[in-house]
Amino acid sequence: MNSIERVRPTPAQEQQALAWLSLLHDQPSSGDQATFSQWLQADPAHAQAYARAQVLWELSEVPARRLADEDALALQGYLNAMNRSRRSSVRRWSGALAMAASLLLMISLGGGWQPLRWIDDLGADYVSAPGEVRTITLADQSQVTLDADSAIAVDFSKGERRVQVRRGAGFFSVTHTGEPFVVDAGKGQARVLGTQFEVRLQPRGAQVTVLSGRVGVRAQKNADQQILTAGQQVAYGEGSAGKLHAVDSEAQLAWRQGWLTYYKATLADVVEDLRRYYPGRIVVLNDDVAQRQISGSFPSKDPQAVLSSLQGVLGFEQHQVLGHLIILR
Repeated sequence: MNSIERVRPTPAQEQQALAWLSLLHDQPSSGDQATFSQWLQADPAHAQAYARAQVLWELSEVPARRLADEDALALQGYLNAMNRSRRSSVRRWSGALAMAASLLLMISLGGGWQPLRWIDDLGADYVSAPGEVRTITLADQSQVTLDADSAIAVDFSKGERRVQVRRGAGFFSVTHTGEPFVVDAGKGQARVLGTQFEVRLQPRGAQVTVLSGRVGVRAQKNADQQILTAGQQVAYGEGSAGKLHAVDSEAQLAWRQGWLTYYKATLADVVEDLRRYYPGRIVVLNDDVAQRQISGSFPSKDPQAVLSSLQGVLGFEQHQVLGHLIILR
């Protein structure tokens, strides 16, 4: 027992342990059981890895299923692209093993692994890492401040300036050159009429917030254009736009100074923002807790401190798995 406690399994051994755990949950043959026994006894680290895998499995079966729904298809594509030699093991990655693999890869690669992010970044010109807010000066001297965990693609050709928000959000301060400046996000676009504004992707579209000047927003290419001025916001998705409304744009855009500000926002919305600043994953399992409302300002650089302060107010449970997965319930 002491020898097991002194060893630390490698990420590869932890992955093997999760593969064995999945196999043993799926009616293994006597040959599989014998091979597993040999593997377990071959190295004390194997026993430790298997014990850790069992704990991980019990703690994270439900959140892993949620992560798998989001990432399993992209993970499969990534593995195929890497042309792994053990294709038989890839074919096994369905159901429980896909869930466990998503978690293990995320953790073993430093908590930043998300296949969908990797795909977004392939076509991006500028990217910000989780927790990083960065400002880029474009070729026309316009500036874009990327919120944490964001990505944009830039195309200054054909007589216009176009930026595509591929992930996250960008705050734009546009230099006037006489050429149109258009920001594509979701299936809609924001056309600059002289302004400072934010475009933020949402699950089914995007949201535009204007700090100064004017922006023309279309929910899709041929839709009617809405004109936004300073202190106004509109969201669009699935081809239609919501109602234009007034907001405190300075407060909404305070993330540029390291603050996240909310008024009657749900915990689910707050967690969605904190995910961009946390180098791992945050999963909310309790739907009732997720819908509880919050007002206040919180520092974006310490997501765990924010969750701890909210825990005292909302009374949810908080569990951390292997340092990079936070489960709220």
